[in-house]
Amino acid sequence: MNIKEAKEEIKHTLLAYNRKDAAGRYTFPKLRQRPVLLMGPPGIGKTAIMEQVAEECNVGLVAYTITHHTRQSAVGLPRIVTRCYNGKEVSITEYTLSEIIASVYDCMERTGKKEGILFIDEINCVSETLAPTMLQFLQNKTFGSHSVPEGWLIAAAGNPPEYNKSVREFDIVTLDRVRRMDIEADLEVWMEYAWKKEIHGSILAYLGMKKDHFYSVENTVDGKFFVTARGWEDLSEILKAYEELGVEITENLVGEYLCREEIARSFFASYQLYRKYGEDYGLERLLSGEMPEEEQQKKVKMAKEASFEERFLVTGLLLDGLNGGFLTYEKMDGETGAVYQELLHLKAFLQDKKDMTALDEFTDMKKKSLAVRLEAELLTADQQTTEELVIRTLEEFSLTIRKEHITETEAGFERIRQLFTEMAEKRKACAKKISGELEQAFAFMKECFGDGQETVLFVTGLTRNSHAAAFIREYGCDPYFACSEKLLYRKQEKKLQEECASLLEI
Repeated sequence: MNIKEAKEEIKHTLLAYNRKDAAGRYTFPKLRQRPVLLMGPPGIGKTAIMEQVAEECNVGLVAYTITHHTRQSAVGLPRIVTRCYNGKEVSITEYTLSEIIASVYDCMERTGKKEGILFIDEINCVSETLAPTMLQFLQNKTFGSHSVPEGWLIAAAGNPPEYNKSVREFDIVTLDRVRRMDIEADLEVWMEYAWKKEIHGSILAYLGMKKDHFYSVENTVDGKFFVTARGWEDLSEILKAYEELGVEITENLVGEYLCREEIARSFFASYQLYRKYGEDYGLERLLSGEMPEEEQQKKVKMAKEASFEERFLVTGLLLDGLNGGFLTYEKMDGETGAVYQELLHLKAFLQDKKDMTALDEFTDMKKKSLAVRLEAELLTADQQTTEELVIRTLEEFSLTIRKEHITETEAGFERIRQLFTEMAEKRKACAKKISGELEQAFAFMKECFGDGQETVLFVTGLTRNSHAAAFIREYGCDPYFACSEKLLYRKQEKKLQEECASLLEI
C-alpha cells in the first residue's frame, strides 16, 4: 500500500467509526474500533498524512512521539487514596489523568472539535517500562484507567525491524486487535504531492530520470546510508532559501540531506546542470514570447542535439517555469473568489446603514471573527492567509472611498464594485498570459522533440500537477488534449500488443 491509499483508508475509517444514528449515538461498537497501525520505512510521510486527514475531515489531532515519554507521563502519577471495603478503611494507589488523554480533552476544549485522531508515533520503539502500557493502549484503548474519549480514532506508526534496532515486535494477540497497514515508498504518488508542495524543480527533474534514487535505506558494516522522501523535501526548502539569499550550494550541503554519497554526488552534478541550462536556454523569455525567432531556433537546435540528461532537464525546467504561473493564477483566483463572497455579505450589511463608515465596522467584525477562529485553531495556514488578504482588501477599499469623499452607501458600494472589477480583470489577464506560455511551451517541445519521450514526460508532468490540471480544466489547452489522446492511444495499443503476445504464447 502506498501513502496515498493509506490516507484514503484512514479517512474512510474515521467516517465509519464516527457514524451516528438519528439520536446522535455512535453506531460502530467501540469494542470493534480497531486502532490503525501504519508500518513502513522512515521519512515517507506517515505523520504528514495524519495532519492532512484531520484538516480535510475537520477533526482534531493530538500527536505524540512516544519515545519522548516516560511511563508516568503516559499513565499518570500515582497517588494514595482511602477506600472503605467491607467496613474497613484501606489506602490504595490511583493514578492521575494521563498527560496524553489530558491533551485530547485540551484539544477538544481549545478547538471545539469533539472528534479527532490520537496519533502515537514510533509506537514499537518504546522503552521496556512503557511497553506493557502501549500494549494495553492498543488492546483496550486506555492509558492506565483512563479511556480515550468517544469519537477519537487511535492511530499509531512504527518502523519495521530492518530500519530500527530498538524495535519491539508485537505479539499475535496485539496484532489481532489492530488494523495493520504496511506502507511502501512510491515515487509516482510522491510526485503528485511534490507539485502541490512546490518541491524544487531540479529535484523533480532529477527523480524523473533517476527513479531508483528516490528512496534508499541500507545498513552495512561501514554505517547507515539512506535517502528518504523527507530528505528530498527538506533539501528542496534549503535549496530555495539559499538561492534567494545568493548563498553557494555545495556538494557537502546536499550530502547533509541525502546520506548516500553516490546519490548526493549524482544529484549535485544534475543540480549544477539544471541551473546552467536554465541560463543557457533563457526559458523565461522563451515562454513569454519575448525571444527573437532567430535566437529561438538556436535553442531548438541546441535541444535537438542535446544529450539524454540535458533534454530531460530542459523538460523539467519548462514544467517548473509553467508551475510558477499556475501557482500565481491559483492564488489570484482564490483571493478574487474570497473577496467576491465577502462583498455579497457586505452588500447585505450596508442595506440599512446610513453612510460608508459602516465599511470600517464590517471590517472590524471580520478582524474579531478571524482572531477567535485563530485562537480556536479552526483555520489552516492557507485559510488564514486568504482571510487576512480579504481584510487588507476591505481596508484598501475603505481608504479609496475616503480619499474620494464618498459617504453614501449606494455610491460607496458602486465604487467598491468597480474596484473589484479591476481585480477580476487582472485575474483574467493573468490567465491569458499563462495560456500563452503553455502554448509556447508545447510549440517548443513539439519542434525540439516531436512525440518523443520528452514530450511524454512533459504531458505526464502537467497531468500530475494539480495546479496545472485545474488551470487546463478551466481554460483548456488544445496541444495538451491532442498529446494526451496520442498517449492514451499508445497505451491502449501497447496493452493490446501485450495481450496478443500472451495469447500467442499459449
